Amino acid sequence: MALPKVRTSRANTHARRSQWEAQAAQLIAVHMPDGEAVHVPHSLVKAVRKGYVKPR
Repeated sequence: MALPKVRTSRANTHARRSQWEAQAAQLIAVHMPDGEAVHVPHSLVKAVRKGYVKPR
């Protein structure tokens, strides 16, 4: 496991963490067998196409 060579100050750590922001998941259009198109996150595309997950 890699270790830092110099300790990072608490102020620098908190300043870095305060800039972090989550991003919304990209939605991808999936065409259902009945002809309807639904938008789902990329991670669920295969499951929706195979019928394991039913979108609302």
